[in-house]
Amino acid sequence: MAELILVLNAGSSSIKFSAFEAKGDGLSLLLRGQVQGLYTEARFSASDARGAPLSSRTWPPGTELGHAGAISFLADFLRGHGSGHELAAVGHRVVHGGLRFGQAVRVTDEVVEALGKLTPLAPLHQPHNLKPIAILRETRPQLLQVACFDTAFHRDQPEVAQAFALPPSITERGVRRYGFHGLSYEYIASVLADYDASAASGRTIVAHLGNGSSMCALIAGRSVASTMGFTAVDGLPMGTRCGNLDPGVLLYLLDELKMDARSIEDLLYKKSGLLGVSGLSSDMRSLLDSEDPRARLAIDLYVYRIGRELGSLAAAAQGVDAVVFTAGVGEHSALIRERICRDAAWLGLELDPEANRTDGPRISTASSRVAAWVIPTNEELVIARHTQALLSPDEGVAR
Repeated sequence: MAELILVLNAGSSSIKFSAFEAKGDGLSLLLRGQVQGLYTEARFSASDARGAPLSSRTWPPGTELGHAGAISFLADFLRGHGSGHELAAVGHRVVHGGLRFGQAVRVTDEVVEALGKLTPLAPLHQPHNLKPIAILRETRPQLLQVACFDTAFHRDQPEVAQAFALPPSITERGVRRYGFHGLSYEYIASVLADYDASAASGRTIVAHLGNGSSMCALIAGRSVASTMGFTAVDGLPMGTRCGNLDPGVLLYLLDELKMDARSIEDLLYKKSGLLGVSGLSSDMRSLLDSEDPRARLAIDLYVYRIGRELGSLAAAAQGVDAVVFTAGVGEHSALIRERICRDAAWLGLELDPEANRTDGPRISTASSRVAAWVIPTNEELVIARHTQALLSPDEGVAR
């Protein structure tokens, strides 16, 4: 039987999954989907490798399927739709790997304990990323599980790029800039030469723009600087996260507004960003469709901050040969890309409006000194690759 690698990306209320067939060193996507509304109105959908609908299901309102119920349902679903395949391993997206984990690792008791201690660094992501790991360790203890980290790609940045100007008594506890969305940046770095060989060997700034947004400067495919730092709330304004914020604001919230740490956490992670500024939505599509001045302000701030960070990253890389747009907004919003590229004309970036309207892949003119590209990301494939690399022939488990 052919080996099947399952990739899981678990959040607080959803689990996204992809199933890959492993043949030799190759991987082929078989199907993908998600279970949403885990604790409210659960619903499931799956499609084949071409995107054609494969299956769907809804549960009665009020059903709390939870992560355990979703994992159990997915196991049954795969048994019914994975004919001729044997589940060999599961790869997990884990947001934070801290100082210790600079590459994907097999999940062990020691690894689980270490990852749990990193929850304060990614409170909205880490505990939910770890839930399916715990469930599968209980229900399928012999199944190989691999943890793949959003921070790992940035671990080789120059030390000065990871440092805060704080005393060693604090920084030695792991308080430093980590950077995130590393799985996405790793994928872009792996395929960039297929689009632009000179950018792949040169200086490229990648903009991962989605509900969570960040940017990263690459030199010859290696991360040298990124907009996110100690946590995934830093850098650009996002759907509900504030992005870069003067620490003095936090002192003001504590001293003047008498907010406690949990209230501030809720504000910064869930009530700020596009949603906070607009008061309307965290969804860029909704804001672009709105005529409300607050929606325009949120978009203006988003584009402005991207422009500022683009300049900062160009300085960190000491130049720029190409800009790459990826993730939901980056791949699908021609208007946002246009505004960013127009503001980057000073860098030598000349937009091709027609190419941008049709999502490229190249959206700069042939004469532009800085190339601009739209390249779809594929974090799931990166996770599958790392999982396959740690899968030895005897580690598959019969269902």
